[in-house]
Amino acid sequence: MVIDVGHPFTTTDWTAIDPTEHAGSAGFALWRTKQIGAVRIRMVEYTPGYVADHWCTRGHILLVTGGELRTELDDGRVIHLTAGQSYEVASNMEAHRSSTARGATLFIVD
Repeated sequence: MVIDVGHPFTTTDWTAIDPTEHAGSAGFALWRTKQIGAVRIRMVEYTPGYVADHWCTRGHILLVTGGELRTELDDGRVIHLTAGQSYEVASNMEAHRSSTARGATLFIVD
């Protein structure tokens, strides 16, 4: 996949981006978001006990940089990821929702 958004080389200090809080059905997520054209790039922190409040159908490239992530797919599969592991899914393929018992930090491109 080639991301061609006509954007010059830049660097990002993720700690300088103010987080926005997104409630789950339990816990919450803190998103630090950078938008480049149609591409959204995020550093996301899930609090311990976080459970997503919806099934997501948006495509993502997701890398776990810390903690543990549990992702349930709408076909019944459950995927457990730890730091250094990723998943990739296209939009409108397998719907998914995530949760974490101990918390997780993610780097997401979508």
